[in-house]
Amino acid sequence: MKSVVTTAVSSADAAGRFPSTSDLESVQGSIQRSSARLEAAEKLAGNLDAVAKEAYDACIKKYPYLNDSGQANSTDTYKSKCLRDVKHYMRLIQYCLVVGGTGPLDEWGIAGGREVYRALGLPTAPYVEALSFARNRGCADRDMSSQALTEYNALLDYAINSLS
Repeated sequence: MKSVVTTAVSSADAAGRFPSTSDLESVQGSIQRSSARLEAAEKLAGNLDAVAKEAYDACIKKYPYLNDSGQANSTDTYKSKCLRDVKHYMRLIQYCLVVGGTGPLDEWGIAGGREVYRALGLPTAPYVEALSFARNRGCADRDMSSQALTEYNALLDYAINSLS
């Protein structure tokens, strides 16, 4: 799994050099932000089910066609699978906060994700909407510190851009 350290070392290695001062400064910056990331991960862990459910509900509200027969909100089974997928993305974001890199999202959520959705005929727009809602709903001081929220939102943006 990629972390900020493995990414910096891999980049330098691929370029055939030792890690540079800027590579090491990047690692140091990530380490300095680790307490904010861990705060965000802890807050998300405590509210994961509620955050995912609110995001899922917002997605269904924006895309009412998902209630049509055969769509993601038409049966209890489909509803639970869609909510499970939203929770999966939120949990991957939590893992990314802990490791300090995008590795979990890259490896388990994004790599091949769009292709799988296309093959199954599932649109990615509802997932993007759910993640966007989660991003826009977060509030510093109420939910977590501003630095923790910045770290959380950066990963949500990464996931949103990857699925768009």
